[in-house]
Amino acid sequence: MVVAVAVWSLELKPGQTESFVPPGDLRITNVALGDDLADEKGRTSVKLTYQAPGGSDDEDEDEDEDEDEDEKGVEPVTTVLCSLTPGKIEQSTIDLILEEDQEVLFESVGKNTIYLTGNYIDQQPPDAFGGEDDYDSDLDEDAYNLEDVSSDVEVEADDFKGDSHRFEEVGSDDEEAPQLVDSKKRPRESDAPEADEQKLSKSQQKKLNKKLKAEGGKAVPTGTEEKEVKEKKEDKKGKEDKKDKKEKQEKALSKETKELSGGVKVQDHKVGSGPQAKNGDMVSMRYVGKLQNGKVFDSNTKGAPFKFRLGKGEVIKGWDVGIAGMQPGGERLLTIPSAMAYGKKAQAGIPANSTLVFEVKLLKIN
Repeated sequence: MVVAVAVWSLELKPGQTESFVPPGDLRITNVALGDDLADEKGRTSVKLTYQAPGGSDDEDEDEDEDEDEDEKGVEPVTTVLCSLTPGKIEQSTIDLILEEDQEVLFESVGKNTIYLTGNYIDQQPPDAFGGEDDYDSDLDEDAYNLEDVSSDVEVEADDFKGDSHRFEEVGSDDEEAPQLVDSKKRPRESDAPEADEQKLSKSQQKKLNKKLKAEGGKAVPTGTEEKEVKEKKEDKKGKEDKKDKKEKQEKALSKETKELSGGVKVQDHKVGSGPQAKNGDMVSMRYVGKLQNGKVFDSNTKGAPFKFRLGKGEVIKGWDVGIAGMQPGGERLLTIPSAMAYGKKAQAGIPANSTLVFEVKLLKIN
């Protein structure tokens, strides 16, 4: 994904040859005639002269031959960018990218002044938007990691040989089972002598019942304890019901498709929490960009997130429309028609007139 950084322009006067070395990657998008025309009928052309790639990458060539090539150099190449005629063709849209530090020559052939316009670009957006090495998100980004996770611990079966006695049953028909109850503990009511049981008053019997052990060694709950246990069960059930309700809502949302302005379609796979993203907010994103055939052309799933200011034209129109309204932690599927993406202009890995599909996650609103 190519991102515009700064505007650039150049004035070419009649018969002028201009040498230019771009300080950064530059895209030229338009060539137009000036306001004042010296020749209202004549044609004016713009020529471009550049150094064509040369040399050989064959490691088996002799060093002498390489030295000869360096001495001879590579012949420059001249081409015509466009030709403009007043009243017929007064401007031309082009798509030319000049690489950083590569010298070129522009030449105007004709009697009219020509203006070239474009913008400096950054072809690696994650770094361009201030990727921070010490970025710390409050959200669980591991849930969005697309890499396989493998275990670092392997246990061999032989490791259990020395401790096999741990799985042996205690006691048998011929042996007396070990005593599991401490002899110092109060005996169960059934084990106490009948004479002692008859001597206990009602209040003493009630206290004794509270301390008796039920099956499995758990204390017999009193009326208050039974109420607390019941409340805990109801609270747990309420949380589970709430969780099930939220999962059902998200499942229903994942099937619902909304169509926004420009034909952008969105599907919420997970609803986040907190404030909704609005125009002017700086947002931090994870994303995977695909063509309709499923081929991935761009992604950001780890490291520094992709940041941009929403609604300011820093990304394609489909993103400005489709990400508005998301909440931190939310995940959404965007289907963006070509008119809201790159239109008729082909990009690296993206054919012209392509409908784009993005799986996006909003990490944070800065």
